[in-house]
Amino acid sequence: MAEAENVDTADIPVEIPTVRDEDGRVSEDFLALVEAGVEAENAPALIGLVGDLHEADVADLIESLPEASRVPLVRLLGDEFDYATLTELDEAVRLRILEELPSDTLAEGIGELDSDDAVYILEDLDAEDQAAILDQLPYSDRIQLQRSLDYPEESAGRLMQTDFIAVPPFWSVGQTIDYMRESKDLPDTFHEIFAVDPGFRLTGSVPLDKILRTKRATKISAIMTEDPPTFKATDDREEVARSFERYNLVSAPAVDDAGRLVGMLMIDDIVDVIQEEAEEDLRGLAGLGDEEISDAVLVTARSRFNWLFVNLGTAILASVVISLFEGTIEAMVALAVLMPIVASMGGNAGTQTMTVAVRALATQELDGRNMWRVLRREVLVSLLNGVALATIIGVAAALWFASTGLGVVIGVAIVINLLFAGLSGLLIPVVLEKINVDPAIASSVFVTTVTDVVGFFAFLWIAALWFGLPL
Repeated sequence: MAEAENVDTADIPVEIPTVRDEDGRVSEDFLALVEAGVEAENAPALIGLVGDLHEADVADLIESLPEASRVPLVRLLGDEFDYATLTELDEAVRLRILEELPSDTLAEGIGELDSDDAVYILEDLDAEDQAAILDQLPYSDRIQLQRSLDYPEESAGRLMQTDFIAVPPFWSVGQTIDYMRESKDLPDTFHEIFAVDPGFRLTGSVPLDKILRTKRATKISAIMTEDPPTFKATDDREEVARSFERYNLVSAPAVDDAGRLVGMLMIDDIVDVIQEEAEEDLRGLAGLGDEEISDAVLVTARSRFNWLFVNLGTAILASVVISLFEGTIEAMVALAVLMPIVASMGGNAGTQTMTVAVRALATQELDGRNMWRVLRREVLVSLLNGVALATIIGVAAALWFASTGLGVVIGVAIVINLLFAGLSGLLIPVVLEKINVDPAIASSVFVTTVTDVVGFFAFLWIAALWFGLPL
């Protein structure tokens, strides 16, 4: 549990409450102290409370504060505010803070960050605001950041840190260690050094632990890995994250199209990518966009409307199917009572299969080589669950309405709908990916449509045939 240091001032208690409560949230007592400090514009007290906290704790604190107190807190902290905190904030909160702070203040704060964090903040700004900040940075920093910003938005170039250590392969371990001790421009965190030729093309890498265990006279070329896992700056960041996960990488070099070393990818940024992609898939399955909990009402409503509108169309389609059996339902009212059960069970089963399929596609576990095996498995699973549920629901319906025939009808309809749910839950995401449509976003609407239409049609059509009811 994070805890602020005791601060002996007349304006705040000597014994400061813990930053987080037992549930891991920002504690109400600590939040009240910060709010009071902001309201009183007491910069020394706020620096004592917040100045030494980790940026993740400060970010949670800012998001817990009322919106009107967020920017004043940042301003009152002044030079003690770590701009790496901005990378931990929801995008909507971060943008509001960036809009309120003057460009010279932002330039000073961003200039102290690692290049990957600086790019993460700058990429959310429009071109005019980016230029205003970049123009106030030293030339070398400006060129490095601009080069990273020129890479595609979802590329490794936006993630890489342009501060790294590169030495000639003919240097000795001793020379390398002395260089690292004497240089003032080393990155804050690094796990390996890179060997480059005179054209700055990557020739190998050496982890720090290996350097520390090797005698000083040994050449870097003798201990380096000549073909380390390497990524192009233009590679898709999701593919890079997948490789980090697959090969348990902690860092890796990034090169340009000519093989020249241009940056270093770090595991902390890759973890963020993995988390963002997982959240994106989760939101997509619910028909949501890049929605954050801090977004404004109108923004949230607009982002949700499109898929709700599509769902309205599919609901109308299901209603049309029901309307085809008006006479059947009028002749046996019990059908209207049981219809939602069939559609609901199919929808839930389809969602289960769809979720597994979408995730398997995202992690490349599902492809043409194992497609038929997975399809066969889903059919068998759907059949087994369908028979089990059909038995339970069929018996319940027969007892409820004192009709064995009605129990048989709903049981058969359940089996049919669950089979279609399994098939559609797997095949629809696969087909969508084949036509370059994100299956995480579009699958749920189509799967639900299939299970609703098939469920209603199968149940009502079988009932009409079994009981000789009018269509």
